[in-house]
Amino acid sequence: MPDEPAARQALIGGLGAAPRRTRAEQLAADLDARIRALGLRAGDPVGTLDSLREETGYAYSTVSEAVRILRDRGVLQIRPGRGGGLFVADRGPVVRLRHTLLDVRDEPETVADAIELRDHLEVLVDIGAARCRTDEDVAELRTLLEGMRAAPDWDAFMRANWALHERIAAICPNRMAAAVYTGTLGHLNASASSRLDDDTEASQRYRAERCGAHEDLVEAIAAGDESAVRAAVARHNTTS
Repeated sequence: MPDEPAARQALIGGLGAAPRRTRAEQLAADLDARIRALGLRAGDPVGTLDSLREETGYAYSTVSEAVRILRDRGVLQIRPGRGGGLFVADRGPVVRLRHTLLDVRDEPETVADAIELRDHLEVLVDIGAARCRTDEDVAELRTLLEGMRAAPDWDAFMRANWALHERIAAICPNRMAAAVYTGTLGHLNASASSRLDDDTEASQRYRAERCGAHEDLVEAIAAGDESAVRAAVARHNTTS
């Protein structure tokens, strides 16, 4: 593991830094928190796209993106047609587990715990993805990887990083492992921590190393080569 100060900072910064949320991500987090604070149950109405837009003042595209995020996370169900709208989804054990992880308090120790847990799950999730990937999956992974390379700043780079890992987890057939894994990503994403400045040499070097590690990982998954996946995960986890 690198021992220089910048690399040590990146150990936390690379995984625990909190990229500034987009408006849609912040709205999704606020809606999720409100659902839980009000104790809404499966099937309870949450509103409509129009009512949320009117309530929040956000653009339709922002509200739609926030709803999509919550739908993909199993929080909201969208019912079309007359009498339709947005309703609290029936949360199965996997979704409840993810929310349990998201409820863990943001303390330095829990960030370190989340990093350790994520590192242990990385090989399980990535090998599962390598076994089940489709051509469409691989194409999307490569597109997300390109997004990492082209990220204009640190926050965009980290968001692209999270998106790539969430997409890999979505391929993994072990839904419980994927849920815990993405739960740790959500916890790290929400945790305030250190970061590297965009223009420093350390930041540029770190981003180049991370892109290289993720290129190895994506290509190993694409090839379905489990030995290569393990090697790529080892590089990924030690250059974090």
